[in-house]
Amino acid sequence: MLLATDLDGTFLAGAPEARLRLYQRIAADPEVTLVFVTGRGLEAVLPILSDPTIPVPHYIIADVGATVVDGATRQAVQPLQSAIDVVWPGELAVTEALAGFERLQRQEVPQQRRCSYFCDGDAVTEDIHAAAAALGCDVLYSADRYLDILPPGVNKGSTLRKLVRHLGIDPEHVLVAGDTLNDLSMFEQGFRGVCVGESEPALLAATMDRSRIVHASRIGCGGIIDALRSFRMMRFDPVGPVTGGGDAELVIVYHRLPYEESIEDGIVKQRRPSSPNGIIPTLLSFFAEGRQGSWVAWSTLNAESTDFEVHTTVDRQRYPNLTCARVALDKHDVDIFYKRFSKEAFWPTLHTFWERAQFREDHWQVFLKVNRLFAERSAAEAAPGATVWLHDYNLWMVPATLREMRPDLKIAFFHHTYFPSADVFNVMPWRRDIVGSLLQCDYIGFHIPRQAENFVDVARGVAPLKVLESRNCAPRFLTYGCAVGLDEMTTAIEVHGRRIGIGAHPVGLDVQRVGRLLADPATARRMDSLRHELDGRRAILSVERLDYTKGTLEKLIAFEQLLERYPEMRQKITLITVCVPAASEMTIYRSLQTQIEQAVGRINGRYSRVGWTPVQFFFRAIPFEELIAYYAVADVMWITPLRDGLNLVAKEFVAVQGLMQGGGVLVLSEFAGAAAELHGAVLTNPHDINDLREKCYYALNMHRAEAESRLRELLAIVQYNDVHRWGQEFLAAVAASVNGVPDAIEPS
Repeated sequence: MLLATDLDGTFLAGAPEARLRLYQRIAADPEVTLVFVTGRGLEAVLPILSDPTIPVPHYIIADVGATVVDGATRQAVQPLQSAIDVVWPGELAVTEALAGFERLQRQEVPQQRRCSYFCDGDAVTEDIHAAAAALGCDVLYSADRYLDILPPGVNKGSTLRKLVRHLGIDPEHVLVAGDTLNDLSMFEQGFRGVCVGESEPALLAATMDRSRIVHASRIGCGGIIDALRSFRMMRFDPVGPVTGGGDAELVIVYHRLPYEESIEDGIVKQRRPSSPNGIIPTLLSFFAEGRQGSWVAWSTLNAESTDFEVHTTVDRQRYPNLTCARVALDKHDVDIFYKRFSKEAFWPTLHTFWERAQFREDHWQVFLKVNRLFAERSAAEAAPGATVWLHDYNLWMVPATLREMRPDLKIAFFHHTYFPSADVFNVMPWRRDIVGSLLQCDYIGFHIPRQAENFVDVARGVAPLKVLESRNCAPRFLTYGCAVGLDEMTTAIEVHGRRIGIGAHPVGLDVQRVGRLLADPATARRMDSLRHELDGRRAILSVERLDYTKGTLEKLIAFEQLLERYPEMRQKITLITVCVPAASEMTIYRSLQTQIEQAVGRINGRYSRVGWTPVQFFFRAIPFEELIAYYAVADVMWITPLRDGLNLVAKEFVAVQGLMQGGGVLVLSEFAGAAAELHGAVLTNPHDINDLREKCYYALNMHRAEAESRLRELLAIVQYNDVHRWGQEFLAAVAASVNGVPDAIEPS
């Protein structure tokens, strides 16, 4: 069968349950041909297709019948389109002919092969008909407001009839649906039809005596469903209550398990994470009081074995009702999904290095496959009405599938990485799919307002967007004081009739853990050892992963210039650089590693003296317990990423120095998300080698009183907005947004 439907008021209208039911039924039936027949221009139809819950039409008839294209490729259907093109005189000819009619107001909407105006009914005079006729065009007036000048003989119905004939479909197997007089031509072709509930009275009157036309009582998709049943063209199973496969009230979907696992004697063993990642214990804390929950993450251990355990426990004593739900991925899927595609396509684009991005369709298909597996597992774990909290760009496409499977769920997403501006993000071939999926969330959080506003701007280019709420960014965030500052941010939008909350929630630090480590006698011993090695020299500390976004090479060049420009600093300072290597599969960093090692060798070869090495370079991870001592002895923390979502290392340094009542100075890239939050840092532009050099020199020579004042301000921020407050405020904001409570969470 073929369903030809108008959009506004028809296929895009109706109760959410009816819409989703019809959409899923159509998408699942390969014998249904779906045709959008609309007065909109083709360009105005594209935003609809960004909604992943709406099935992609096989064909689109736009511009009141003047445009007919393939729904997947957007290419013209020939010879139907060329037959219309040859009889259209062109936009300029029509607008010039009607320029003298002052009561006509041109519609400022995308359109082709037609010219549309607003006007009152008595303005459609014989002179207008005559002017159109002189051009060989038809006049269509509808809804007591809309005037269309169209190619001769062209309307929704005539183009649909030709398309049905072109496809060789039996007219008896065609159902048309509409709600305004603009759709009347479709009902005049002899097809079965439905005027959905609340249709325009003029359309109902014009179709009153047509036996093959149903006047439905339900609006939109509900009316279409009723007509399909009435004509016995499609079967719909009875609607049952929404049920989930599990009883988890809160589902955390994360790229990492809440424990580390290994195989010992053929048995999967668990142990506590060795990483200093403070987010995991914070997320676990939501289940500490017996809350029913599930943690969804991937596992490769025994992934291809029939003995693979989907469900494991985390800690029965501390989290009695928390289940870990493992998604089985083989090594190939992980290598493509995470280590290659995410890092070679998404990571460089997100961090504004789009020229480094490699987009491969076969890798995208693996990404979709893995995201579907995560969505299916999440849907199976969640109780009715549960909250599903998704984490980071690796799971971009989960909301699209999850919303279709479980429309009852509250879907929240936190974007841990930087989110770039539209001109950068839009280079991605799948940007509409990605943004369309994210727009299925109820709430989306980012670290800082700039990243949130960038997302809103990207979404604005994908679908019509209405800003519902906005908020000043000050005083919590910098406005004009850094490259990622912003004065006002959007906090709620409406897209496709859905309200979506937007928030800025910079991840915090587990300050209490830092305090416990500082109190450990082993830390004091490490600090004494480091001070002895420094032998009275001042330490500049740099800690980052091997990545072109981190600005390590630029920093080394700036340090080399500092020693050259200020010779009095030689033998008085040491740059300690901790550079954590990437996984061996990530070959994109090999040339960068070589460049960094060459720079270190050049600096040390040029400036080293007996007993003094300018750069101490550690190309390995240092355990967090040991890193604390490095933070403690550093005089300057030099964090200079070219672009960063946040940067927790900056907060770790502040916590250590502040708790020790030290006087260390934080020099921070103004392109790190933390720069918008950490008032008191010395901000630098890492793209400017001169500024990098001078800000480091300034920090080394800062008056002790100023350094201590800056540190007190920084510590207050880090202590108050810790990782526990981050988690609590995020979930509180989700609940407030779902309940439609504006400004429920004020910036701290």
